[in-house]
Amino acid sequence: MKRFMLAAISATTLGITVASGANALKPVEFSALTNPVATVNVAQATSTPQPFVTVEQEKATTGTASVVTENGQTYIVFDDAFDTARGPDVQVVLHTDATVPVSIDEADYVTLETLQSFEGEQRYLIPANIDVNDYQTVAIWCREFNVTFGYAPL
Repeated sequence: MKRFMLAAISATTLGITVASGANALKPVEFSALTNPVATVNVAQATSTPQPFVTVEQEKATTGTASVVTENGQTYIVFDDAFDTARGPDVQVVLHTDATVPVSIDEADYVTLETLQSFEGEQRYLIPANIDVNDYQTVAIWCREFNVTFGYAPL
């Protein structure tokens, strides 16, 4: 009797009606009772974090930058140690060369966006129409005075 009660409780938990004779318990496919598990996309670093190099500035540009892919989108990520010189109209740009000079030519870079903060962790979306493999560095650049503060290899 204890076994029948245990089977009845288990069957009730699974939503099965307990009956005897011709209407006895029938096998139930468990996949019909379970909910699909949601897929969680995890950020995947596609490059090793690289330290920033200061370009002829009194204030050093510090921290690291890396390329990260998340949910099919690619970002440039600065770590929480990021810090750079202050200035007007400071931009985050991708540059074609392995090193970035103080002044840059328009043909050698693409602007991602205005710098979010002069310090701390931040990330910048690389638009789908930009192939990050066409660029060797990410740079912090003052558009108003055409001055590079620092850069990091990608």
